Amino acid sequence: MSERPAAIDAPSAGVFGDMLRTVEKLDTPEGYKAELIRGKIVVSLWSKLRYLRPMRRLRSQVEAHAPEGHVAETSPFLFVFPPAERGFGPDLFVADETAFEAEGRHADGAALSLVAELTSASTRDADWLDKLDTYGRVVPVYLVLDMQVGEITAFWDPSPKGYRSRTTVTFGTSLRVPPPFDFDLDTSEFAGGADVES
Repeated sequence: MSERPAAIDAPSAGVFGDMLRTVEKLDTPEGYKAELIRGKIVVSLWSKLRYLRPMRRLRSQVEAHAPEGHVAETSPFLFVFPPAERGFGPDLFVADETAFEAEGRHADGAALSLVAELTSASTRDADWLDKLDTYGRVVPVYLVLDMQVGEITAFWDPSPKGYRSRTTVTFGTSLRVPPPFDFDLDTSEFAGGADVES
């Protein structure tokens, strides 16, 4: 499979429950994940190797400030947003641990307190458009590490129309992560994984 995401038509296209069951049954190749984006099942590569250091650094920092009972992970779990008929596997997430006590292969998106996506050429549009719109109605904090331009944006204060607030800084500049985390994120090690052309 190429780095470019591949869309798969689900048997009952447009029926979220059927599509979700199809995603759960998919045997995606090692290193790939399946998500429900814009009414289609999209299979794409998991993060690049050089994204490991930024993801580990980000995870250690947000985990230290996570709300009580919440866990920070980079595992490819699927979180569902039934009103939006979406299912995303974030690059990094912080979620209430009780969300993982259920049976099945997906968790409720309402359990998330923070999501972070590291953009790639193949996922950039979904991270900035579809995921921003969906997360912006439910998830308290969304971080977009734009690896193509070397910037990180924090979105917060979700509403029925999307996030009300945002801040963007270049890698190497401290970023204030809003409550419920409420700390200054050190982004100095993110630049090493960036795809920025000089």
